[in-house]
Amino acid sequence: MNPEIVPIHRKETIQEDGMLFVRSEGILKTMIKAPLILAGLIFVSLVIPIQTSFSSTRTLNLVIYSDGSVHVSNQIDIDPLLPDYELELFGSSIDNFVAVGDTGFLLSDEIIENKATIDTFGSSSLKIDYDIHDLVSKEGRVWTFSINSTSDYTVLMPANTVIVGMSILPNNMELVNDQTIFDLKNGTSEINYIFGVPINSTPQESTIPNQLSFNYITAAIIGGAIVAGVMTAVLIIKKKQSKSLSSIIQTESIPKKQIQTKSFDTESIFVLRPEMREDDKGIIRFISENGGQAFESELRKKFLQPRTTMWRAVKRLERLGVIEIDKKDMQNLVKLKKIVEKEE
Repeated sequence: MNPEIVPIHRKETIQEDGMLFVRSEGILKTMIKAPLILAGLIFVSLVIPIQTSFSSTRTLNLVIYSDGSVHVSNQIDIDPLLPDYELELFGSSIDNFVAVGDTGFLLSDEIIENKATIDTFGSSSLKIDYDIHDLVSKEGRVWTFSINSTSDYTVLMPANTVIVGMSILPNNMELVNDQTIFDLKNGTSEINYIFGVPINSTPQESTIPNQLSFNYITAAIIGGAIVAGVMTAVLIIKKKQSKSLSSIIQTESIPKKQIQTKSFDTESIFVLRPEMREDDKGIIRFISENGGQAFESELRKKFLQPRTTMWRAVKRLERLGVIEIDKKDMQNLVKLKKIVEKEE
């Protein structure tokens, strides 16, 4: 006859009336641990949002160039106790990335795909500037700017553009030097625009290629004709109230403390190089007023030129022997030459 094996942690008793009672010795410990585990989960769920939501965006300004590239200027308040800060960019095609701390010095950074890790060095705010090529697409004559932003922002449109469609209504619109500035709310937004049509022209004067079928773009153009008329009226009213463009989008990539003040006789340079173009003379004057040197990205923001156009102008001045180009922090630093030799 085989004996019945009963686990030591389980005891069974049968009373005289035939009822079976099972008693577990670990019930008390389980009842004590369960509330502690639940309290721990609640604490973790409360702490994690506090740690990840400390940083906040103060300003976000975007400039759309005529070649479809976009310059992003972002100012962020962060926790000064963090050794580094991770910023999610608007895409992975990034050029001319610059991060400056609240002390006015350039900060080291590392960019992997659409993530930028910045060494803060105790800064409580960061100023970020970079160029991106992922926000604008083109189909036929219609260009489309699309973005998903977690904060409010401003967008400066290229010159000589007509808005033919928008997914959201802006908070404010201004017209400065034939360029439209929109103040937009956070979230997903899309702007459709075309080049080469005067801003005060009637909707019948704009022509759309026959290749565009009646799809989303065509529907946006038809609906955008009404929106363009309303926008034109609002822009005329607000034109007198427009602010200076420099207070909205123009910010310096090099702190004033780091620029050595020098005087350059630009008129002598123009006498030695009479063949210099007027737009090139404007670049020379700006570099001279900036202490004799400026990043190429600063020149693009100042004169609102695409990257390729400004690069050709810089190389043209280099061939004339007026400036020299140095590499600094992965950017092109344009410097005026102290002595410009006279051509024989």
